Amino acid sequence: MKPILTVPDTPYIIGYGIEIVATAEIKTLTEQTQRNFAMQYFTASERSIMSGVQQLAGRFCAKKAILKALGVELNQKIFWLDIEVQRLLTGEPSVVLHGQYRELANRLGIAKWLVSITHVADYAAASAIALNSI
Repeated sequence: MKPILTVPDTPYIIGYGIEIVATAEIKTLTEQTQRNFAMQYFTASERSIMSGVQQLAGRFCAKKAILKALGVELNQKIFWLDIEVQRLLTGEPSVVLHGQYRELANRLGIAKWLVSITHVADYAAASAIALNSI
């Protein structure tokens, strides 16, 4: 029997999530709730870098994709402000978790996130990959 080839120091995927939303849904939510939608779902840091409904929708998708990668059921109480999607100087999105989600990520061994966000006029989408440490 041949030995299984393993590559040392290679990260592996712990979780993966993907989400898509119609930007019209987010626009409706923001119009109905005024600023409450942004205040409920986004930290002050996140709100400071978002300028339009496409960016709100993209960040919202990213948070839902991160929850899926963590294995969190979307029908339970979600602490949206404990998930922060920041932007690096390169423009790349990065994930900062707080509270119970940071604890969960630590228990799962998540050390790095790969996040991609995209949006067009009618839709926004995001994917999140949770990796272990090398």
